[in-house]
Amino acid sequence: MVSLIYSAICSIDGYVADEQGNFDWAVPDAQVHSFVNELERGVGTYLLGRRMYETMIPWETMIPWETMAHEDLQGTSVSVGSSVPDEFAGIESATVEFAQIWGGIDKIVYSTTLNEVSTARTTIARDFDADAVRALESEAVQDISIGGPTIAASAFAAGLVDECRLFVCPVSVGGGLPALPRGRLDLQLLEEKSFDGGVIYLRYAVR
Repeated sequence: MVSLIYSAICSIDGYVADEQGNFDWAVPDAQVHSFVNELERGVGTYLLGRRMYETMIPWETMIPWETMAHEDLQGTSVSVGSSVPDEFAGIESATVEFAQIWGGIDKIVYSTTLNEVSTARTTIARDFDADAVRALESEAVQDISIGGPTIAASAFAAGLVDECRLFVCPVSVGGGLPALPRGRLDLQLLEEKSFDGGVIYLRYAVR
């Protein structure tokens, strides 16, 4: 049985971006990124708001596909002097792996203003239709992941979210865009993991 999962990287006080829209503090290190990659391998479809989609576009354009497939990118990082182009030297293998994973996942972008997309396997939906998402889930063979708190709020309100996965960063930003919808949300802790850099992973079932 597949699950509909909401994942977010947030501050310790619960925001995915501060009041100025900054989230530079949320960039995962190699250890966290590798862990995220393993989780994302089980995802078959992303449901994304426009802003989240535009944030994620560079994952498909930052590294050419022929470079991502190169054997020299399979180690911990690319070193200067390898046969891949110099501009890719120092790229962590976890970054390359995520770009590969992202490119292979179907994407639905919810937007009333976006007229075209620049990534593969991507379609536009004008409105968040809970019944359409239920139908998608009933036919899916891999998990569905929600990206972006605004779209996630609609999914939570419709009772669609099965799991909530939070990566809590050791920073307080004092306000901004909240990771979770306002109001009560009952959760059951299923898993927790801490990382060397201070990030804590919390996996919850939505009751």
